[in-house]
Amino acid sequence: MLTVGDTFPAYSLHATVSREPGKEFAEITDKTNAGNWQVIFFWPEDFTFVCPTEIAAFGRANSEFEKRNAKLLGGSTDSRWVHLAWRENHPDLRDLPFPMLADVKHELCSSLGILEKNNGVALRATFIVDPEGIIRWVSVNDLTTGRSVEETLRVLEALQTEKLTPCGWTPGEDTLN
Repeated sequence: MLTVGDTFPAYSLHATVSREPGKEFAEITDKTNAGNWQVIFFWPEDFTFVCPTEIAAFGRANSEFEKRNAKLLGGSTDSRWVHLAWRENHPDLRDLPFPMLADVKHELCSSLGILEKNNGVALRATFIVDPEGIIRWVSVNDLTTGRSVEETLRVLEALQTEKLTPCGWTPGEDTLN
């Protein structure tokens, strides 16, 4: 699995970006958000139980990521059409403000090393990538365990201070000298 200090891999994927007819899809690449902080998170499968709770939580927090100059991207190995159907059928996902990447060939998930060994779906992985494309934080949960959006925001802000932050540091607290 790629880890802290590695370059996030090059990719080009279809993404579901809207429910508006004729504007549902876009091509997203590693160059789309170049020069920005990025939070890229993956879930195992659409139309499941834990996944929409996380995706909706990231969607609700999108403005917090934007305040920190970070672009949010989510994805799985499902197709753009499945993402669109899920958005149309799940009330918490209808108006997501970030792209849903469709890694149907498993190329990005394979490059990242986050394919679950038995089922070939994406692990519940989160990557914080700096403006130079370097992975600065990775978190991977078991398929059954949801992640914390608040912790992702806290770590993003800690990384952006470019200072030493002690255990349990929260934004606004002193950093270490």
